[in-house]
Amino acid sequence: MAGEFGNPEVVEEEVDILIIGGGMAACGAAYELGPWIKAAGGDITVKLVDKAALDRSGAVAQGLSAINTYLGENDPADYARMVSNDLMGITRDDLAYDLGRHVDDSVHLFEEWGLPIWKQPGDEGKPLVEGGKPVRSGKWQIMINGESYKWIVAEAAKKALGMENIDERIFIVKLVNDKNDPTKIAGAVGFSVREDKVFVYKAKAILLVAGGCVNIFRPRSVGEGTGRAWYPVWNAGSTYAMAAEAGAELTMMENRFVPARFKDGYGPVGAWFLLFKAKATNAFGEVYMETNKELLDDYPPYGQAAVPASCLRNHLMMKEMREGRGPIYMDTPTALAKLAETMTPKEIKHLEAEAWEDFLDMCIGQAGVWAGENIEPEKKPSELMPTEPYLLGSHSGCCGIWVSGPEDVGAPESWHWGYRSMTTVNGLFTAGDGVGASGHKFSSGSHAEGRIAAKAMVKYVMDNKDYKPELEDSVEDLVKEIYKPVMNYLEHKDYTTAIDVNPNYITPKMLQFRLQKIMDEYCAGVATMYQTNEHMLKVCEEKLEMLKEDADKMRAKDLHELLRAWENYHRILTAEAHLKHIQFREETRYPGFYYRMDKNFIDEENWKCFVNSTYDRKTKTWTCKKVEHVDIVDKTKLFK
Repeated sequence: MAGEFGNPEVVEEEVDILIIGGGMAACGAAYELGPWIKAAGGDITVKLVDKAALDRSGAVAQGLSAINTYLGENDPADYARMVSNDLMGITRDDLAYDLGRHVDDSVHLFEEWGLPIWKQPGDEGKPLVEGGKPVRSGKWQIMINGESYKWIVAEAAKKALGMENIDERIFIVKLVNDKNDPTKIAGAVGFSVREDKVFVYKAKAILLVAGGCVNIFRPRSVGEGTGRAWYPVWNAGSTYAMAAEAGAELTMMENRFVPARFKDGYGPVGAWFLLFKAKATNAFGEVYMETNKELLDDYPPYGQAAVPASCLRNHLMMKEMREGRGPIYMDTPTALAKLAETMTPKEIKHLEAEAWEDFLDMCIGQAGVWAGENIEPEKKPSELMPTEPYLLGSHSGCCGIWVSGPEDVGAPESWHWGYRSMTTVNGLFTAGDGVGASGHKFSSGSHAEGRIAAKAMVKYVMDNKDYKPELEDSVEDLVKEIYKPVMNYLEHKDYTTAIDVNPNYITPKMLQFRLQKIMDEYCAGVATMYQTNEHMLKVCEEKLEMLKEDADKMRAKDLHELLRAWENYHRILTAEAHLKHIQFREETRYPGFYYRMDKNFIDEENWKCFVNSTYDRKTKTWTCKKVEHVDIVDKTKLFK
C-alpha cells in the first residue's frame, strides 16, 4: 500500500489492446475498435491510457481553424504526389495513398458529431457526405469553426470506449518486451501524475500514439515567453523513444519541421496565405518568393513544382534574413484591402472578424500579441519568423517509425509484413506522429490512421488468441526504475539547505536547459541559423553522451518533477536519434529546415533513400542504414 512519497502503490492490469496517448489518432482508434471487436466475437478487452485528459489532449487541444487534409474531389494519387514533393521526394507512397483514400470518412464523422464546417454559398446546412461543398483555403484544406474540435472528437471516443476503459492522468514511460520472445511487445509501465501510484499493463497489442517531439531545441520564446511553442509542449518524443527502446525500426529521424509562423505568438499562417491570399515580404516590401525564385533552380525537381516544398519556401526567406533585409512581414493590410474591393461594409467587418478568429480558434496567444502590440491586421503587417525545430510525422514532417503498409497498392514486399500500421516489433502499432516516411496527415489523417490501426490490431489479437504476455522485467525492477529520480531526491535532499543546489542530483528543468543548448548550438538550431557540419555534430554527440550520464542523476521532489524527468529521458533519446540520422545522411535534404554546410547539396544519386535506424538498449548504441526508395505513383505530374 502507498505510504509516504516514494513508496508507490502498484496497480497491475491485463488487457488485449492498450492505447497509449489521447490525441486524434488515439481517439480514432477508440472509436473504430468497437465494430471490429463485435465482428470478432466481442471478447476483446481495451484500455486507453492518457498522460492528460482526452478532451484536450494532443496537437488539436486548443482548437483549429481548418482541417488540412480533406480530399473531396481530389485523387489519392495526387495527394501522395503532393506529400512526396513537400518532403523532398522521400516518402512512402503506399502509406500516403492509403490514408488519402480513407481520410474523408473521418471528416464526415466529425461533421456528423457536430463540428461546424464552412460551406459555399447555397450549400449552407448541406453535409459534406451529401455533396455539400466546403470553403476551401487550398487544394487539400477546408475551413472550420474548430475551437471545440478536440472536445467533439474526444466525446465520440469516450462514448465508444466507455470511461471505465479510459485511464487519464497516467504517463506511460516504458514499453516492456516479452520474456519468452523479445521480438514481441508484452506491456507498458507508467505512473499517475496525481497520485503516488505505478501502473503496470500487460497487453497483446499496443497502439503507441503519444505525439511528436517539442522542446529538444532551445525555443525562440524565452524569459517572459518561456513555455510558448508552435507544436504542443507536452509532446516529449515519447512515441519515438519508447518504440526505439522496444527495438522498433525508426525512419527519417533526420527530418524536422521548422514552420514560419507569426513571431512570438507562433500563430498559424495557413489561412492568411491560402484563404486571405496574403503575401510575405522583406522589410522593403519585396515579395521574396518572387525576388529569390532563382534559388529554387538549385533543387531540381522539387523547386520546379507548382507549389515548392515547405523547406524551400523557408530557404528563400532565410536568404533575406541572412543578408540583412529583415524583418520579414505578412502583408495583412494589402491582402485585406484587396479582398475588400468587392465587399460590402458588413462583409468587410465579417472578414476582419475571421482574421481574429483564425487565432482565437487555435492560437489565442497570438491574438494576445496583436492586442498587446497595437496591431490591427487591416492596418499594420505582422512579423514572421521561422521557429525552433520540431520532430513530427503528422504535419509537414516525416520522421517516425517504420510501419507495415497496405498490400494492394503495388508496394515492395518489404514494406508490408501482415498487419497494417504494425512496427517491426510484433504487436506494437502506431499512427499519427508515430508513422514515419509520410506526412501531411494533420488532424483528420491522424484520426483516420488510428482507425486503420484499430482494425489491424483486432486482427492481430484474434490471430494470437493463445498468446499470454509475460514481462521480461519484474514488476519490482520496473517500479524501481521509474521512481529512480524520486529516490535520488529522497536520498540526498538533506545534504544541502537549498534543495535545488545539490552535488548529488540535477533538477529536470536544468537538465532540459542543457539538452536544448546542446542541440541548438551544435545540431542546427536557431543559434546557428539551422547550420551544422560534421565537426559540430561530433561535439553534439560527445555532449549528449555526458548528458545521458547526468540524466541518471535527475531528481524528482514530487510527481510533477517525475513527469518532467521522464519527458527528459524521452527527449534525450529522440534528440540522439535525430543527431545520428543527420550524421549518417551525407547531404542537405531539407534546405530551410537544416543545412549540413559541409554537404550543402541534395545528392539524388546516392541519397534518394530512406535512412532507417535501430537502437540497442543494452549497449545504448544506434545502427543506421539506407533503405531503397521506390516511387509507386508517377511524380512527373507534379512539375511545371
